[in-house]
Amino acid sequence: HCQTCHRPGTVAPMSLLSYEEARPWSKSIKQKIVAREMPPWFIDKNVGVQRFSNDVSLSDQEIATIVKWVDNGSAQGNPADMPPPRQFKEANTWQIDQPDLIVTLPKDVVVPATGPDKWPDIVVDPHLTEDRYIQSVQIIPTKGFQVIHHAISTVAEPGGQPVNTGGDDGPNGPAFGEQGMFLNEYALGKAADVFPEGSGRLIKAGTKINFQIHFHPAGKETAANLALGLKFYPKGYVPKQVIASIRAGSGPDLDIPPNTDNVRIDGYMTLTKATRLLSFQPHMHNRGKAACLEAIYPGGRTEMLSCAKFNFNWHVNYIYDEDAAPLLPGGTTLHVISWHDNTAANKANPDPDALITWGQRTVDEMWNPWISYYYMPDEDFKKEVEARRAKR
Repeated sequence: HCQTCHRPGTVAPMSLLSYEEARPWSKSIKQKIVAREMPPWFIDKNVGVQRFSNDVSLSDQEIATIVKWVDNGSAQGNPADMPPPRQFKEANTWQIDQPDLIVTLPKDVVVPATGPDKWPDIVVDPHLTEDRYIQSVQIIPTKGFQVIHHAISTVAEPGGQPVNTGGDDGPNGPAFGEQGMFLNEYALGKAADVFPEGSGRLIKAGTKINFQIHFHPAGKETAANLALGLKFYPKGYVPKQVIASIRAGSGPDLDIPPNTDNVRIDGYMTLTKATRLLSFQPHMHNRGKAACLEAIYPGGRTEMLSCAKFNFNWHVNYIYDEDAAPLLPGGTTLHVISWHDNTAANKANPDPDALITWGQRTVDEMWNPWISYYYMPDEDFKKEVEARRAKR
């Protein structure tokens, strides 16, 4: 579980590839796993859907095993019983298969050692000559990951304009509507988007790609670049469902008083057709505390789908298992609930005395979770609901 990140060349502060490397950290390991701070997985295990395809959390039994090992002196045991070493790809490589198309920035962006954060929009022409459906997509930093806070890619179809992904349009501008404009996001802790079989995103011939990148100076002048990898379905293949991603909720109304905990914000989004939810990813900044996603069904019944604590260091996208992904009838309203902690008790809070409003900077706040979904024909929706009932 730990070695995925805790090995040379990755973001983790120390390597845990061997007993000799792990032993000095045993007490810290116990502390982190008991608090469920590591591995980074913050879903509330007592609420809502519990089956996710990318779940990296430890079971209660696994935690108990490690605690017992530490409490008994962290002995090595018999080296002959040790499993073979795990094999890893190089850091910052593709989690998807080798992409069919890789798009990079035309030149490196040099981020100064100090200064304000910047969010430039950089448009790149990938020279697509035919329409293709995307099976998986990922953004990876190729240089200067230390200064790349996050990156969002959107598409401008032929004759259209690149989409501004933040600022002027607010969090629910056209980049986040159902026009299929959103492509992919990179943030620490977020993996590739691999779409369920029979679903994907469409990218048309002549499309240009807009990268909006949040650069944060890291104390040293740094050259930065990134790569967008696209894995296509075979030519001529048309998936049954086209996936959309959106920041659910309402606009940038946000008012977090100083020295105040559990500031709650509610937002709503109505689904016009039968829908399968694919994933849920809370998105806030340093004062973010937790987020929940609730379904309000057309008859008034409510169901809490997912809740998760929020940690700004890990932008985890919780991807529902195929047979556990929420199936929601048309007319269902998604109710988004978020909480912020603007007190000194929040160790990530840079200034508990500040009045906080919506903004792009890390010291400002946001609250809109990402969701990915696709609409379903009513007949398919009814069949799948009935099949799940029969299976239960």
